[in-house]
Formats: sequence, structure tokens, C-alpha cells
Amino acid sequence: MPKNTHKIALAGVATLGAAAVAFTVVPADAQTTTREAAASTRVAYSSEQITGVKAGITDQLAGSSVKVDAIEAKKKAAAAAKKAAAAKKAAAAKKAASAAAAKKTAAKKAAAAKKAAATRKAKAASRSAHRPQVKQVAVKTYSNNLDGWIRKSLDIMKSKGIPGSYSGLHRNIMRESSGNPYAINDWDINAINGIPSKGLLQVIPPTFATYHVAGTSWNIYDPVANITAAANYAAHRYGSIDNVNSAY
Repeated sequence: MPKNTHKIALAGVATLGAAAVAFTVVPADAQTTTREAAASTRVAYSSEQITGVKAGITDQLAGSSVKVDAIEAKKKAAAAAKKAAAAKKAAAAKKAASAAAAKKTAAKKAAAAKKAAATRKAKAASRSAHRPQVKQVAVKTYSNNLDGWIRKSLDIMKSKGIPGSYSGLHRNIMRESSGNPYAINDWDINAINGIPSKGLLQVIPPTFATYHVAGTSWNIYDPVANITAAANYAAHRYGSIDNVNSAY
């Protein structure tokens, strides 16, 4: 109990004690005297005691207010700290979730890119597998002589559907020019008419131009062009160069 409270209690007890003494010492028949004595007896109150009591109560109230404020401050600080910790935890969780999402997205993109690359590779392999293999055809070469000219002419004639054989061409060439691609007949009727026969198979220019075979030279002295044109003319007139055994 506070000191000021003790003071109030003691003062009360002393006063009551004094009153009790007064009543006990006065006889029962002396009622007037007792009342007077009682009336004359007064409880003594000290202003110092009252001031002390008031100060003590004020101090107690002030102390209680400070304690309440301190408790409230602690509660607020604890709540703020808890809120800050929760916010920090939430931010960390959000950051982790964002990082996980970014990682997942990157993984998806990488997987998609890998799949696309595999698909392109598979398609390329499929196209390669289904692409028809181009047969490499060796370029055929011919010797630059009568044998080579005849063989090349026969290959061209075959591709164009012109009949004739090696022996039929060779026989007529030897009779007409002796194998000279620049041979010119300057004495027969054609020469007299101004259009002499020329080349291996002695073809006149108008005939050469009419029966020229596409893909060969337009030079009448070219061996292959001369042979193919003459064989084409013979095929139209005699059925084949093989059927020609004299001037034609």
C-alpha cells in the first residue's frame, strides 16, 4: 500500500480511538456531558496529509498512463515489425515465383527451339530421302577424227530418230570426200549452177539449210553438222543413208 494511503488510515484510527475513549469514560447518566464532550471533540485533518494523498494518486495515474503508453508503443512496434516481416516475406516469395516463372518460360523456349530444330532436321532428312537421286551422266567425249565424227553424229541421229549405221555413213563419206571435211566439188552440175557440194558427204548449201539438225553447227564444213544434215536428207528421200550407194 502506498505511503499516503497509510497516513489516511492511521489518522482515521486515531480519531475513532479518541471518540471511543470519550464514550467509555463518561457515565451513562451524564448524557449531556457526553454529548458536549463529543461535540467538543473534533477530528484533526492535516492539509499536508491531503496534499500528499492527492500527489500520490496523481503520480499513480501518471505512472499508469506511462505504462499504458509504453505497452501500446510496444504493441504498435511489434505489429509494425510483424507487418514489415510479412511484407518482406511476401516480396521474397513474389521474387522467387517470378524467377521460377522466368526460368520455366526460358526452359519452354529452349525446348521449343530444340523441337523446331529437330523438326527442321527431320524434314530436311525426309526431303533428302525422298529426293530422286540424280544419276550422274558422264559427258561422252569423241575423238577429233573421222571415227569420232561418225560416232557423235550417230548419237545425235539416234536422239532425233534419224536412221543410219556406222558402216553406211563411213562408206558414203569415203566415196564422196575421202574423209576430208573441207572437200568441194567444183565440176558437177551443182558447181556449174554456182552451188557446189561441200563437206564430208558433199551437201549443197540449200539442202544443208533445209535438213539442218537442231543442236549442231550452222557451218556446212563442220563434220558433225554436215553428216547429220546429209543423213536426215537421205532418210527423207531414200529411207536411210544406208540405202545410198552412189551420188544422191
